[in-house]
Amino acid sequence: QVQLVESGGGLVQAGGSLTLSCAASGGTFSNYAMGWFRRIPGKERDFVAAIKWTGSSITYAESVKGRFTISRDNAKNTAYLQMNSLKPADTAVYYCAADIFGAGSSSYGAYDSWGQGTQVTVSS
Repeated sequence: QVQLVESGGGLVQAGGSLTLSCAASGGTFSNYAMGWFRRIPGKERDFVAAIKWTGSSITYAESVKGRFTISRDNAKNTAYLQMNSLKPADTAVYYCAADIFGAGSSSYGAYDSWGQGTQVTVSS
């Protein structure tokens, strides 16, 4: 299984931007679909965005469409989540996940490798 480490979380004011990174090791990164999920304490983990292992398909949750952008750099073994126009409702722990030869599913059950999460806090 690939190992994943997220970074880039922090505190930002509403309307601001953050870029999360997910560094992968221990596997062939280009073979993995990458997903981003988030969890608010006491709630289920929600889908945010995903990119197919080939990079040919990208999916976003409706709540982030037009504000967030998922991307990947296979040469750097890293996936990214660019977050713009942040809202207090985006406050959560953000997790990246990997699914070998995956299509970029919105279901967290499709992913078998997860990072430890990074906190994003958006103040009003």
